Amino acid sequence: MLYAVVDIETTGGYAAAHGITEIAIYIHNGQEIIESYETLINPHQHIPIHIQALTGIDNEMVENAPDFRDVADKIYSLLHDKIFVAHNVNFDYSFVRHHLEACGYTLSPKKLCTVRLSRKLFAGLPSYSLGKLCTSLSIPLNNRHRAGGDATATAILLAMLIKKDTDGLINDTLKRTSAEQTLPPNLQKTEIDKLPNTPGVYYFKDQKGKVIYVGKAKQLKKRVCTHFTGHSISMQRQNFLRTIHSIDFQTCGTELMAFILEAAEIKKLWPENNRAMKRFEQKYSLYSFEDQNGYIRLGIDKYRKNGMVLYSFNNLLEGHQLLRTIVAEHSLCEKLCFIQTTKAACTHYATSECNGACIGEESAEDYNYRVLQAMTTLQNLLPSFALIDEGRSEDEKSCLWIEKGKFYGMGYISEYCDVTDLETLKSAITPYPSNDYIMNMILTHSNQFPQKKIPLILETVI
Repeated sequence: MLYAVVDIETTGGYAAAHGITEIAIYIHNGQEIIESYETLINPHQHIPIHIQALTGIDNEMVENAPDFRDVADKIYSLLHDKIFVAHNVNFDYSFVRHHLEACGYTLSPKKLCTVRLSRKLFAGLPSYSLGKLCTSLSIPLNNRHRAGGDATATAILLAMLIKKDTDGLINDTLKRTSAEQTLPPNLQKTEIDKLPNTPGVYYFKDQKGKVIYVGKAKQLKKRVCTHFTGHSISMQRQNFLRTIHSIDFQTCGTELMAFILEAAEIKKLWPENNRAMKRFEQKYSLYSFEDQNGYIRLGIDKYRKNGMVLYSFNNLLEGHQLLRTIVAEHSLCEKLCFIQTTKAACTHYATSECNGACIGEESAEDYNYRVLQAMTTLQNLLPSFALIDEGRSEDEKSCLWIEKGKFYGMGYISEYCDVTDLETLKSAITPYPSNDYIMNMILTHSNQFPQKKIPLILETVI
């Protein structure tokens, strides 16, 4: 079994926008280096001042160095049939793989990360950065932050790790099915092993325990592992993976509850790596306001996030159909409800369907009484129900509580609880914030599974 110990220097932190300025490849048989290759590379882009200061490689040094395309065949021939080894392997691998692909080569070797292996085989050290690790293990490190110097030290570290590995950890890591092949450098496999394959919400945390990402899953372990597959070279993904140190989670009874909990947790924590969630919002809503003459007017307008909404709709047709029904049932004026735009009396005045509020014949007090009745009717049309579903175990059930068109909260009850006892049912509910995104998910689910709904008679609930 041969290893290719690799170290590179670059113009920046991610492969999609930055170039390689130097590469060192040492072929290792597990005990010693048997072949070596090292070269500067012209990245054809400016090397930032701070990187020049760190590595000592400046623009003049690489001006006459070979282009990566000139050495791609040599690099591929050294790497393609070896085990790719590096300190924080995914960084070096992402650059080499990306630049080889640009030259027409496909690289897909097994990988070993000396950071991850050192954390396990030399546990308890103060730091696992290459410099501090070499100090702890008395490994000579000359020419720091140059490809040859760092690769030489990594090769010595590899030999020590192989010697230390009496339990076959390296062989287990090299199995294609091993999560170690894809995990970020600072995340232990035990963090993955503790995850169940049940619905729930997971939290990625940084070194200080701060939540940096919240996600939901139908199967927690399976979903979390998908974050670490593939070889995206974007700066955002690589920086994100490097900051993950631990994972926390909450199990949920159903995938729907995981969706809701995720939305609530993102709003509460607003982790830096969560993009703004795509919220479902109704396009139109019914509003009320009092005009200069004291008449309460009803009208449909585009949805306003902070408006006092009476009812919401997906389209204008749906809204006007409901509004016309309310107008007819309560003898309201179509002009005052913006259904008609005539300057004179509305056409229903002549047929006595309107009592003349539009021309001042009916007092605002009498007209508003019927408008308030109509608004009460609208409130009664808003759905109120409990959604009973699977719990987190066989001994419990989950419950979502919807009251007058708003999501009130969710919780868990005993499998043997009487679900018709609404007072007891509501006492088990933990309140959560409601929004159109959550309500749309709940209503869609309840329409698909009407057998899970229990209508609520709110007057009987204390």
